[in-house]
Amino acid sequence: MKVALIGGSGFVGTRLLDLLGQEPERYELKNVDLLPSHFFNSLTTIGDARLQADMDRELSGQDVVVLLAAQHRDDVSPTSLYYDTNVGGMETVLRAMERNGVKRLVFFSSVAVYGLDKANPAEDHPADPFNHYGKSKWQAEEVARAWHASHPGWNIDIVRPTVIFGERNRGNVYNLLRQISSGRFLMVGKGENRKSMAYVGNVVAFVKFMIDNVAEGYNVFNYVDKPDNTMNKLVAHVSDVLGKHIPTTHYPYWLGMAGGRCFDLLAKLTGKKLTVSSVRVKKFCATTEFDATRAHSSGFRAPYTLDEGLRRTLEFEFVHPRQDDVTFKSE
Repeated sequence: MKVALIGGSGFVGTRLLDLLGQEPERYELKNVDLLPSHFFNSLTTIGDARLQADMDRELSGQDVVVLLAAQHRDDVSPTSLYYDTNVGGMETVLRAMERNGVKRLVFFSSVAVYGLDKANPAEDHPADPFNHYGKSKWQAEEVARAWHASHPGWNIDIVRPTVIFGERNRGNVYNLLRQISSGRFLMVGKGENRKSMAYVGNVVAFVKFMIDNVAEGYNVFNYVDKPDNTMNKLVAHVSDVLGKHIPTTHYPYWLGMAGGRCFDLLAKLTGKKLTVSSVRVKKFCATTEFDATRAHSSGFRAPYTLDEGLRRTLEFEFVHPRQDDVTFKSE
């Protein structure tokens, strides 16, 4: 099976290439990205998901396309870039697939399409994105849905992962784990809000499962590793893995938001991107619990528990000496 990753030089794509690459007799792989790959450059061609000529050329002869290319950070400017890449890229890739006779697509969307503080939304929950990232991902899904309606013989699988973490990732979960492990962690709110997370090793295993087993129709799956941790339980787990006592002082939400707005102003005045913002405080305190029953009742079995994924990440990042300095930035 010939599998093309679009935007596979990043965190998730690298792990997916590694997983599929362990079975060279089953998968012939290629990666198309704006950037070289740290570990799979021999499989990588430089190309832009927004450029029709690039996609027309690179998708020739493929069987399955995995679309990962996206603008995903909180602070992308101008905001039109979210739509140029996330929506425009979908349109470009679909046209290229049609021109090349490729009829299977796995698209990485996001639980951001649901918005904040929703009550454990499943895949049929109404979309209510609160930021440009979520809005652009939802619009991309709508493009794919309309395409499938006029191309019913195609197979389009949508995966909506919650926040993904793992070894080498430099995003919000890593920043949180680093702050907790350092002892300089400030708990905003009561700490009882549940935080859905997904370990990258399980996410890519689920994509492999879809490639192998979900080959018909239009399908949407939330991906979350269950059960969800509260913030208090997450801190306790970090403390246990690292073998250190981590004191936690709880600060009221209003005070945390006030501090976040101060950092917003400082970022605006200095032109620098800071790790603290009002948006990130809001996301930290929000309930991000999502229903992943459909994925976990599909026949898929995650190779790691959530606690195992956290342990592997914590040990790799904070316990064992690093062998290199390769990291991936995300949210």
